[in-house]
Amino acid sequence: MKERLGKEFPAFLRSYENPVYKALRVNTLKVSIARFLQNSPFPLGEQLLFPNGEDITGFYIGEEKAGAYAEHFAGLYYLQEPSAMCVGELTAPCRKERILDLCAAPGGKTVQIAMQTEGEGILISNEIDASRAKILSQNVERMGIKNCAVTNAAPKQLAEKFPSYFDLVLADAPCSGEGMFKKEPEAVTHWSENNVALCAARQKEILDCAAETVAVGGRLLYSTCTFSEEEDEWQIRSFLTRHPEFELEKQEKIYPHRFQGEGHYCALLQKNEGERRNAKSYPVRRNLAANKAFSAFAKEFFQAPPQGEITTLDDGRMYLLPAGMPAIGVRALRLGVELGEFDGKIFKPAHALAMSLKRDDCARFVPLSREEADRYLRGETLACGCGNGWCVVGLGEYPLGLGKAVNGTLKNHLPKGLRKFS
Repeated sequence: MKERLGKEFPAFLRSYENPVYKALRVNTLKVSIARFLQNSPFPLGEQLLFPNGEDITGFYIGEEKAGAYAEHFAGLYYLQEPSAMCVGELTAPCRKERILDLCAAPGGKTVQIAMQTEGEGILISNEIDASRAKILSQNVERMGIKNCAVTNAAPKQLAEKFPSYFDLVLADAPCSGEGMFKKEPEAVTHWSENNVALCAARQKEILDCAAETVAVGGRLLYSTCTFSEEEDEWQIRSFLTRHPEFELEKQEKIYPHRFQGEGHYCALLQKNEGERRNAKSYPVRRNLAANKAFSAFAKEFFQAPPQGEITTLDDGRMYLLPAGMPAIGVRALRLGVELGEFDGKIFKPAHALAMSLKRDDCARFVPLSREEADRYLRGETLACGCGNGWCVVGLGEYPLGLGKAVNGTLKNHLPKGLRKFS
């Protein structure tokens, strides 16, 4: 780093004496920035401003327990390392595009893309590690993203299923993590020149698979949270030699002494040769008994039932599919909005359904004070004044989950794994 940065090296070294920079991104799918600024549960710092001069929906924060507030459970904001937010800004995705987030967990870039496209188009968010894919799926659910399928597959599998299909592919590749040294001290102990070489080899495979999925005219965004040239600039130089159909549009290297973040690298490439292919539509499985049960539920639960294709899986789970959802062909944890489950007799709504709604969508909505919301999040039963039946429970007007009103008592249906125990 001293050889690479020259006179800037002392400033780079001093940056590691600063505290870890933390930030949040306001979820504009649920709340406007102006409204959030009025009602933020803790003080916000400056709005993020990237080296290119573009400001975004991110704000620096000093709060140590920002994930413990009801607003976080309601999906009003996403906690993300500041410099990692550069990726979505560089891609500038458009509405109605086909987008693949290839290495997506825990979900920050998926959330950013969903907000930029305002929930339109097709978004496939993938993670090869099963446990991390589950976390990714939970974050997609919490943020109320409706047009996203979460998959758990190897990049090669997706390359085989979606050749020349996507308008935009993100490959935030596993790396040696030099930009995580301050945030995660164990990353220092994992670092070695051998590990850099192993990461570079793995990134090469990921990039080659990603390239296969990009349609002509589409973009490929490659990023890492490391400073290693072998994994960054040299990786892209090698990729362009192997794939002359791509050209480099721009790249950014964010160092912690130049920006109040831990560091990131990203490169945006465009594919100028090839073809654009379509994929088969997702096969809709219609279950008459399940659809009848859902319709009966919907008449009481919604102000107006959601529009679109509903599919019922073999295990009884029912999904509202995003318009144009392709056949996935790999393991999927979610396919859009999970409506609920049909057990052969009755329909039971899913937590994901509540998190995808706005207050005006609901026939029965129970607004809670902050104190009541904390009790709900701990799994407690509350009193309510609405009529009997399923209802959406919220912090003010923002959904937190489901409840069932029975004779003035609100039974808590927040999944146990999502409850707040501190």
